Amino acid sequence: MSPRPALHIGVGIARPYEEVRGFLSEPANFALWAEGLGAGMVPLGGADWQVEAPLGPMRVRFTPPNAYGVLDHTLIPERGAPMHNPMRVVANGDGCEVIFTLYQRDGMDAAEFAADADWVRRDLARLKALMEGGA
Repeated sequence: MSPRPALHIGVGIARPYEEVRGFLSEPANFALWAEGLGAGMVPLGGADWQVEAPLGPMRVRFTPPNAYGVLDHTLIPERGAPMHNPMRVVANGDGCEVIFTLYQRDGMDAAEFAADADWVRRDLARLKALMEGGA
């Protein structure tokens, strides 16, 4: 299988790496900024949560908290293939960068991929505003 088209979408946040990493390591905090992930996040135990995503109800499996800034999560629909979402926070001076990798899913045309990318950008802008105290 060839690599899928992918975009790396990032935002600089003027808050310390450890603060942002700690905030993002708690799955419940995604509901505060990640509209694209969905609403009504309910813990299922362990790393799994239930969410009402834009594409329907899904389970979300988060990477366990770690010191490396790895914040990957996988959306697992009731039907269809899981969607892996790599996400990282990396230190940048006194602040940090949050980088989300968006893959173009099978059957998704260029316009849908661009719309998903715009949604990720809006979510990351909300995260930046929240972390920097502007939300």
